[in-house]
Amino acid sequence: MSHKSVKVALAASAGGHLSQLMKLAESWSGRDAFYVTTARAARGDLEKYGRVYIVSECNRRHPIQAVWVFFQCLKIAFRERPQVVISTGAAPGLLLCFAAKLTGAKIVWIDSIANVERLSLSGYMVRYFADICLTQWPELAERYGNVEYEGAIV
Repeated sequence: MSHKSVKVALAASAGGHLSQLMKLAESWSGRDAFYVTTARAARGDLEKYGRVYIVSECNRRHPIQAVWVFFQCLKIAFRERPQVVISTGAAPGLLLCFAAKLTGAKIVWIDSIANVERLSLSGYMVRYFADICLTQWPELAERYGNVEYEGAIV
């Protein structure tokens, strides 16, 4: 299988998570890529690069909403069957990672550069099943298992 034929899912919540993810867009240029985000306003811009799926916002304070978002992500994962998921978070990104892992996808998590003192809750959870979990702070890689530091990524 050539690198060009690898299907890549890109998942990020609206705002800073999506901005950080888009700074890495060159990494998947020319590949079959699709986006999963909560940012309805970004749909037009993202459609220039690939298919776009909009899922609902969720967080730990609204567990019923999180279950709904997980089912949205599960539907997308089984429809698209990505081989790789790259996510910068937050909760909807975590849920897509988990759903896609069920279909056999490799998971790359990049925790936000804003998380200086500890991993995000989603980063803390995803590190148990992600194939690569990256932090942008060396101190955090030393503190948490299954987390790597490869320098400032975004």
